[in-house]
Amino acid sequence: MKPLPTVLLLAAACLCSSPQVQASGKPGAPGFVVVAYWAGRDAEIDRYPIDELTNINYSFVHLVGNQVAIRGKRDSTTIARLVALKKTHPGLKIAVSLGGWGGCETCSDVFSTESGRREFALSAKALLDRFGLDGIDLDWEYPAIAGFPGHKFAPEDRRNFTLLLHQLRLVLGERAEITFAAGGLPDYLTESVEWTGVAPLVTRIYLMTYDLVNAMSTVTGNHTPLYSTPAQMPSVDYDVRYLDSVGVPREKIVVGAAFYGRVWSGVPDTNNGMYQSGKFESYINFKDLDTYWARHPGFTLLWDSTASAPYAYNRRELLFATWDDRRSVSLKTGYALDHGLGGIMFWELHGDQPHGGLLDAIDSTIKTSKIHFPR
Repeated sequence: MKPLPTVLLLAAACLCSSPQVQASGKPGAPGFVVVAYWAGRDAEIDRYPIDELTNINYSFVHLVGNQVAIRGKRDSTTIARLVALKKTHPGLKIAVSLGGWGGCETCSDVFSTESGRREFALSAKALLDRFGLDGIDLDWEYPAIAGFPGHKFAPEDRRNFTLLLHQLRLVLGERAEITFAAGGLPDYLTESVEWTGVAPLVTRIYLMTYDLVNAMSTVTGNHTPLYSTPAQMPSVDYDVRYLDSVGVPREKIVVGAAFYGRVWSGVPDTNNGMYQSGKFESYINFKDLDTYWARHPGFTLLWDSTASAPYAYNRRELLFATWDDRRSVSLKTGYALDHGLGGIMFWELHGDQPHGGLLDAIDSTIKTSKIHFPR
């Protein structure tokens, strides 16, 4: 493994000995964050209960050459609108997310050189200064392992990701929020990230504990389970236990919830469609699920008591659905509180019902929690 440049080693030593970067937190739950990814338009944000959030990540910004860039007027207008929310919601943090599924085609190449990482970090600082943003979130899917079909990846990505975070912290300083979205499958956990190297450099790690079965899966399962089952190992609990085992501080781990469901077709009428062969059919926002059930009469709504996750099967049309509901996101929130984690995040707010939805369920769980936080 190539040693870090001396300047970066010195910077890391300073960061490790300095006070922790402080996360925003909800009243009664210091440091516990509720993070929304936002991919909607600027005016739509006003429909949602912003006071129930601590952080919003605008999704997505992209690489142009070696620099982070926004695409046009819609991006700049929406980012400015999100930042303006801070005036009426003190303590709210606004960041931009780089990449996303299909949005990091050149990440492996750009972040493979010192000059590329430096130019990227400087452009990130310019973007944060321009809009008054609080930080940047990296959603590189994925370093060192296969992600979006056709996107380059290499074993060296793992080390280069650490070097990138060093450079960002060096340029952005201690107060900036630097986070990243981490894959929830075992190959990401074991191959993509140098956990002990990156943990001191980041504010939080956002675990994408959803899409654990996804559009490429040909066998059904729970796409965002809280607990593992004998037939499906990846879960919120599995991922948290892994990060805990490699020394990632629990207060930096933020678990993920899905404000959408996934449906498979051609699923045999066995075990209510669970762990059966099928073809991925559609992605459905939580706010549209009731309409979907009405268009496809015959669904039986079920609960996996081992995984703590809802699912549904339609024997008439051989359809299988998996999603997060109010009960499952409440249980995930409670899990994060009980285990001293940093919070809960979700993809994405635009998929929720503006009132009485999943965000309200998260907020209600926090407000009624019996967990007592140190003051």
